[in-house]
Amino acid sequence: MLHYTIVFLVIALIAGVLGFGGVAGTAASIAKVLFLVFLVLFVISLIKGRRPRLDL
Repeated sequence: MLHYTIVFLVIALIAGVLGFGGVAGTAASIAKVLFLVFLVLFVISLIKGRRPRLDL
């Protein structure tokens, strides 16, 4: 998921340099959303991974 965020960020940067404002804004918005989803999933995986196991 982080890979897709970086891809959309690069697309936004290239589109911004070339003057495609609409495409750059859309790609940047998608990158922000994907990064937030990645961050939430990462935090959830950290929390779930730290629970003690009850295997007896």
